[in-house]
Amino acid sequence: MSGLLEIAGLKRHFGGLWATNGVDLAVREGELHALIGPNGAGKTTLIHLISGALAPDAGTLRFAGADITRLGMHARVARGITRSYQITQVFPELSLLENVRLAVQARRRDFGSSFRFWRPASADFSMIEEAEEWLGRVGLAEQAGEHARDVSHGEQRALELAMALATRPRLLLLDEPMAGMGPEESEHMASLIASLKGTQTVLLVEHDMDIVFRLADRVSVLVAGRVVASDAPERVRDDPEVRRAYLGDEVQ
Repeated sequence: MSGLLEIAGLKRHFGGLWATNGVDLAVREGELHALIGPNGAGKTTLIHLISGALAPDAGTLRFAGADITRLGMHARVARGITRSYQITQVFPELSLLENVRLAVQARRRDFGSSFRFWRPASADFSMIEEAEEWLGRVGLAEQAGEHARDVSHGEQRALELAMALATRPRLLLLDEPMAGMGPEESEHMASLIASLKGTQTVLLVEHDMDIVFRLADRVSVLVAGRVVASDAPERVRDDPEVRRAYLGDEVQ
């Protein structure tokens, strides 16, 4: 097993329930890797464990060759691991531009350590320009001045993606980015994610099987806290064990 992210024997329990029970998984640099499974399979718990929001009870995580098993979330962000959430996490009272600028500012660790510390962050035009570029990347350039609370759910999700990309992660964890979207918004988000292929390493958790099998380079299937298959989409689609455990008649 080799990859940008390498997981071995990862376990986490809550009381008597093993949310992850010996997960082995590798995410290769530059790939769009989808993680699927039925409700309660442990997908979001695994994302929490990778991001550092939860600590494992057993097992190891390695990122870019280094053991990060005991590192906290902030240390993992500093190494290049960024995540989104099922529930949108934006600053509703700020404009779209200000939301993304804050993400840019958080990444630029030298801000405040230089002799510009007496200037407000909003005066740093390079940050504003970069934030505008990220908004343009997700199709929100024209709404840059609007408050995040006033745009649609789909636009808030696109904003969250722009904020995540503004941290320039080596690994982007997307936890159900289409959650709560209608068909048109879901297709727009799918197009945005597709545009990342080849330039960004992505681990995607998503329930929309059409989108998963259309976008993913590889698919891993999590059932009862264990990975039961990890392969190219067409092979996973036709795997008898996967079909019995999860896909059933959902994929023809």
